Amino acid sequence: MKLENIVITEDDYRRLEWLIASARGIYPRDADRLDGLEQELERAIIVQSDEVPPDVITMHSRVRIKDLESGREGAYRIVFPSEANVAENRISVLAPMGTALLGLRVGATVEWLAPAGMRRFRVLNVEYQPEAVRLAA
Repeated sequence: MKLENIVITEDDYRRLEWLIASARGIYPRDADRLDGLEQELERAIIVQSDEVPPDVITMHSRVRIKDLESGREGAYRIVFPSEANVAENRISVLAPMGTALLGLRVGATVEWLAPAGMRRFRVLNVEYQPEAVRLAA
C-alpha cells in the first residue's frame, strides 16, 4: 500500500525531530515508536505555519474520528508525550494513534495496530487547529 504524503508545519517538524533525538538516549524502550514517528516525518511535506491548510492535523489539534468497524466517534488532541492524558483524550504523538493521525487531512482513512488488533478510522473533522486560530485572530 502506497502511503500518501502528510503535511507538517516547520515548527512541529523541528520540535518532533528534537523529541526523537533527545528521547533516543533517555527512553530506549520507545525505540520502535520513535522510529515510527521518524518514518512519518520522512514522508512529510513541510510548510510554514501560515501555509498549513485548516483541515490538516497538526500538533495540539483536536480531531474527530470515526471507528469504521463500530461506527463510534471520538475527539482527540494530538500532544507531546509530557502532555498526554488518556482521561482527557490527549494522545501522545508517540502513541500509534497519535503518530498515525499527525499530518492527515479530513476525509483520510488511517489504520494502526492497537493492543486489541488492527483498527481503521476515518478523519471526520479538525475541530481545533492552533495555526488556524492564530490566522483568524
